[in-house]
Amino acid sequence: MRLALVTDAWFPQVNGVVRTLDQVRLELEALGHDVHVLSPDLFTTIPCPSYPEIRLTVRPGRRISRLIEAIQPEAIHIATEGPLGLAVRRWCLRRGHPFTTSFHTRFPEYIRARLGLPLALGYAALRRFHRPATGVLVATATLHRELERRGFRNLCPWSRGVDTHLFRPQEKAFYSNLPRPVFLYVGRVAVEKNLRAFLDLNLPGSKVVVGDGPQLAELKRAYEGVHFAGAQNGEVLAGHYTSADVFVFPSRTDTFGLVLLEALACGLPVAAYPVAGPIDVIDGANVGMLHEDLGVAARNALKISPERCRDYALRFSWRACAEQFLACVEPIR
Repeated sequence: MRLALVTDAWFPQVNGVVRTLDQVRLELEALGHDVHVLSPDLFTTIPCPSYPEIRLTVRPGRRISRLIEAIQPEAIHIATEGPLGLAVRRWCLRRGHPFTTSFHTRFPEYIRARLGLPLALGYAALRRFHRPATGVLVATATLHRELERRGFRNLCPWSRGVDTHLFRPQEKAFYSNLPRPVFLYVGRVAVEKNLRAFLDLNLPGSKVVVGDGPQLAELKRAYEGVHFAGAQNGEVLAGHYTSADVFVFPSRTDTFGLVLLEALACGLPVAAYPVAGPIDVIDGANVGMLHEDLGVAARNALKISPERCRDYALRFSWRACAEQFLACVEPIR
């Protein structure tokens, strides 16, 4: 089928949403489907306030109509609730075309953390955005139940995968000059990731942060004893995972957390709060520790077998993720 995949989050952004959409695109193409990505790089954009790395599309309406009509898609998936997502949603509703959406990001929590906007208002806006969709794809059972309680309908399961060839156990090539054990965080360096909860912990050894974001300069000044490695990818990123001893995931707002699977695939046990995402990925699998005291979780995770973490991660494939996606897509009749 010809599929239009609409997303406000795309390269050069580096985050879980972009990685998920790109991997699913590759798997769909390998299955013989024709995927057309409609992303901000096709339009005039401006930097997002307080987060300039993210580009927001400016007045995409007319051009988006021409692009969709040229593609003649047999199905449309709107991955994000930004300007492009809104424009394509309007286009579909005016023409009576079905479309699916996905819930990747807890924007109400992020906006409350930055601007103080009440959660109820944020979720009311998201309910309105997703209500006409024939299916709303969600990553975990916990998120599914939460969104149902908040009045969302037509929810579809859509798990995640991991590249187990790239992310694999290797020798600990990094951190030879740092005291062990090494506690690692990988991800955006932003207020919604709750990084201070990790950096404030009294732990033995060393703390390493891999990633970039609007809070990086502030945290570098505040935590001089922490090693900040910047944004990394590919084999170098995999090397950071394999060289650490525990992966610490302090976020309370992620809908899944692809980095959890990447860490596990490298044989790295996880320490996290018992919240949506970590609960769904690692609870009961003995590949990580969940505790409201993140320090307790981090210290106890040191006892977990790396081999068990790797074996568990091998269960998650991007092909299965793409097939779940296809099962939810609604063809245009």
